[in-house]
Amino acid sequence: MSKMLFIILITVICLSLFIPFSFASEADTPTQWTEDKMLHAEHVFDANVTIGSLLNFGKSKYGERRIIPITGGTFKGPDIEGEVLPGGADWQLTRPDEDVELYARYTLKTNDGALIQVQNRVLFHMPKDGKPPYSRSVIDFEAPSESKHAWLNHAIFLGTLTMPREMPQDKPYVIIGVYKVQ
Repeated sequence: MSKMLFIILITVICLSLFIPFSFASEADTPTQWTEDKMLHAEHVFDANVTIGSLLNFGKSKYGERRIIPITGGTFKGPDIEGEVLPGGADWQLTRPDEDVELYARYTLKTNDGALIQVQNRVLFHMPKDGKPPYSRSVIDFEAPSESKHAWLNHAIFLGTLTMPREMPQDKPYVIIGVYKVQ
């Protein structure tokens, strides 16, 4: 290696050690966790979603696959309400680690007639230590762009899933809580 190439290589290595520090600013330094950096969620609505009989596909290469038809329901919140239309489904996969992934796709119809597509991805985990189950979801809405519900297209939504005790007169249903991340 020539002497000039060696000097250039050493210079580049030495400079690279100092470059990250020369670009540091106050924004790059650790700060106290402040309230404005914490996530907050606002309740949007609760949906009571009726479900049909389970279709069990059995074990697949990914785990055990099931489908539960969505047969209807209602939803209501401070700024939005309507019905859950029949025709959707909840595709479930019980993974080898026994967690369950749910992928539900269905349609809401608001009281003013807007149709809103919903895609809901859920993770359900049942701890083996007797703690309560963990069930949370990420929900994506597709609302008409020119409707008063277009705001659903421009935010991140998280959800909860509750399976209530059914009474003899009840159709099987689940309760989905929907929250907008602030």
